[in-house]
Amino acid sequence: MTSTVYFTPVSERTSVSAVQQISKALLDTLVSAEQIELRQKIPLKVHFGEPKNVTFIRPDNYQGIIDYLAERGVESCFMETSVLYGGQRYKKELHAQTAKKHGFTQLPIVFADGEHGEAFADVAINQKHFKTFKVGQAFLDYDQMIVLSHFKGHMLAGFGGAIKQLSMGYAAKGGKLAMHMGEKPHIKNRRCTQCKKCLSCCNVDALRIGEGKSGRSWIEKEKCVGCGACVAICPSKAVSLFTLKSVARFLGIGNPFVEKLVEGAYAARKHQHNIYITFAMSISAGCDCEARKMKPVMADMGVFAATDPVAIDKACFDMAEALGKKFRRAKKTFSYAEEIGLGSCDYQLKRIDAPSFSDAVDAGM
Repeated sequence: MTSTVYFTPVSERTSVSAVQQISKALLDTLVSAEQIELRQKIPLKVHFGEPKNVTFIRPDNYQGIIDYLAERGVESCFMETSVLYGGQRYKKELHAQTAKKHGFTQLPIVFADGEHGEAFADVAINQKHFKTFKVGQAFLDYDQMIVLSHFKGHMLAGFGGAIKQLSMGYAAKGGKLAMHMGEKPHIKNRRCTQCKKCLSCCNVDALRIGEGKSGRSWIEKEKCVGCGACVAICPSKAVSLFTLKSVARFLGIGNPFVEKLVEGAYAARKHQHNIYITFAMSISAGCDCEARKMKPVMADMGVFAATDPVAIDKACFDMAEALGKKFRRAKKTFSYAEEIGLGSCDYQLKRIDAPSFSDAVDAGM
């Protein structure tokens, strides 16, 4: 089946106001052409950017999409999940501060996996690596999202776009943990103060704090579901995810990360009829999760829109390759995505131009 991907080119000289007009027009074109029935509530799945990172997509670029929904009486919000590792996006409170600092103030913010990653739903997918996959609980409250992605590189996946935004972006901490490491957390007793804060976030009673004759703390592996909430809440960093084996897997050694990533995206999309809009701008070698300043590795390409996450990623990848930039591991990503029915690599790219964009878009694109 051939999917249609709608596209409008931009360059580094394209203004933010022009990007707003372009994304709004692409959304309108997609909704009309695909005869999409908009729900009354449609969240925007976004990435708030890591502190010190300067190449994530800024919220002003989304204003045209926000306006489009508001003009049609559609209620919206920004939705995200917190990350697996440390830093400022590790738990809801700090993550919300980062989002606001980066300018995400146009809409309410909802963290789909709760305060510490404890709010998750196991979605049954019955695939090679995962029978079920943990996504943020709040995502299941909607059957339609607008998934806003940034096309760029990624250390493990090779590239990031709609598939990664679905997979890693929807995943609760337990889903991220399963993709990256496949391990469950453990307690370092030399650090544990036995404050018992972790008990408040464990929904399966797997934590044993200061129990037994030894008075030590541990996690019952048989009960633990690997949600990672205890890691986030521990003030003394006594709960750890890291072993030699888990670190190796985190680095992609002996870990079929790309296939797991695709299966996570399959779980995220399973109950939803989404719209995908990808911004191929500020295209960096690394992910927006990296807390460092990066420079673009190629020129801006444009804004893309589709209802198929595989097709939109393939369109971005093919255009980048045609311009001389090839991202790694794409062949495996696309072949496995088609194999499990996530979407299609067969697409038609339809360029959308409008007279009002002529002064904002580089005529050489």
